[in-house]
Amino acid sequence: MAALKNDVKAFIVQALACFDTPTQVSQAVKQEFDVDVTRQQVEQHDPTKRAGVNLAAKWQTLFHDTRKRFREQTAEIPIANRAYRLRALGRMAEKAETMKNMALATQIIEQAAKEIGDVYVNRRVEPDKSLDEEIKLLEIEKRKAELKLIEKGGGNSNAQLLADLIARLPS
Repeated sequence: MAALKNDVKAFIVQALACFDTPTQVSQAVKQEFDVDVTRQQVEQHDPTKRAGVNLAAKWQTLFHDTRKRFREQTAEIPIANRAYRLRALGRMAEKAETMKNMALATQIIEQAAKEIGDVYVNRRVEPDKSLDEEIKLLEIEKRKAELKLIEKGGGNSNAQLLADLIARLPS
């Protein structure tokens, strides 16, 4: 395994930081610099992998700076934006309908529904739990408002019962 020049190492580190696979990077190095590197040799330049734990601090800094910049710039890519994707899907669905291609229109509408429903997002929200907590908070606020109304002299004759219920609620 021959020693790599700094410009080749920098190329490898930056490509890995942009989430290219070791195979893609080794092919790009061959094409760009006419140097053969193995996937294993490329992987040694990724500090997030076990093979790259001993990577020099200089290259680790370059890797993390490049990855941070890459993630920030990803937000500027139109197709990475949900609103852009939904608008494009809307245009496609309208075109499919005008072409009387209802099967395609249905698939596009399903795709848009998945986009809205976070099917393509790598996070899981427990909808029942968050909804239950939201309902509890709304109930607490409603009861506090009723108690204020009772304290001002309005409301029903069950003021004491309501005050006891509110006193038992977590604040």
